[in-house]
Amino acid sequence: MGLMDHEHPHRPHRERRSVQRRALWIALAANGVLLVGEVVAGVVVHSLALIADAVHLLTDVSGLAIALLALRLMERPATPRRTFGLERAEVLAAQANAVILLAASGWVFYAAAKRLAHPVEVRGGGLLVVATVGLVVNVGSAWMLSGAKGRSLNMRGAFVHLASDALGSVAAMTAGVLVLGWGLNRADPAMSIVIGVLVVWAAWRLLADATQVLLEGAPVGMDVERIHEAMSTEAGVRDVHHVHVWNLASDVPALSAHVVLTGNPSMHDAQLQGEHLKSMLSERFGVEHVTLELECHGHVEGTGPETQN
Repeated sequence: MGLMDHEHPHRPHRERRSVQRRALWIALAANGVLLVGEVVAGVVVHSLALIADAVHLLTDVSGLAIALLALRLMERPATPRRTFGLERAEVLAAQANAVILLAASGWVFYAAAKRLAHPVEVRGGGLLVVATVGLVVNVGSAWMLSGAKGRSLNMRGAFVHLASDALGSVAAMTAGVLVLGWGLNRADPAMSIVIGVLVVWAAWRLLADATQVLLEGAPVGMDVERIHEAMSTEAGVRDVHHVHVWNLASDVPALSAHVVLTGNPSMHDAQLQGEHLKSMLSERFGVEHVTLELECHGHVEGTGPETQN
C-alpha cells in the first residue's frame, strides 16, 4: 500500500515562533544598548573583564540577529527544490552561534594572558557598577527567552549566549569587588578566563547538539526502541520495521516506518489503522510529522535492519 504522510499542524509552530520573534527583538535591543555602554566603560576604567564581556555581548547581539534571520528563513514555504522549506536554518544558526562563541573565547584567553603577565590598573568601582547593570540586563533577557525557547536549538543558542553572559557579569562583579577592596588588578584578567571557560563549555554542547540534528540522529530524549514497541503492540499490527526518527528542525520531530498489518485489510481499513497509529505517536511521543508505509506481507529477513535511527 502507498506511503501515508501525516501533515503536521503548522499553526502551533507559527504561534510559537511569533512569541520567539518578539522575545528575540526585545533581547536584541536591550543587549545592543548594553554593548555600547560596556565598551565605553571598559575603556574608561581599563577593565579587560568588561571588554571581554563586551566582546561576548557582541556575540550575543550577532547571535540574536542570526536567530531572528533563521526564524525568518524558517517561515518561507516549501518549494519543489526544498520540499521541507528551510526548517533547518535554525540548526545552522545554532552552529554559527557556537563557532562565534568559541572564537570570542580564544581572543579573551589571549588578552587575559597578556594582562596577567603585565597587570593594568583597573577602576574597581566603575567595573562593579557596569557589571551589575549587565547582570540585570542579561538575566532579564535570558529569563524572557527561556519561556519562549521550547525545544528549538536556535532559541537555545540565543539563550546560551545570554545565560553565559550573565555568568560573565557575575565574574566581572567579583573582579570589581577584589580590585576595589584589595587592589588585586590581576583579578580582572583572571575572571576573564573564568568567563571564557564558561563560554567554551556552553558553545561545545550547543555545537554537538546542532551536529546531531544535521546528522539526523534520534531527537534527544526520544527512545526509538520504546516507539517501535508501542507501534508493534497496537491492535491490528503484526510487525514494524525500518523505523527512522529524526528532527526536521530541532523542535519538529519526524518519523517514518514500514508497518505490516494483520489479515488482508481493505484500503479504507488500512488508512484508518494508519491514522490511529499517527494519533498515538503524536499523543504519546510528540511526533507531529509521520510517514507510514502500510504493508500486508511480512518483512523479508536480510533486507535491512528492523529499527534504525
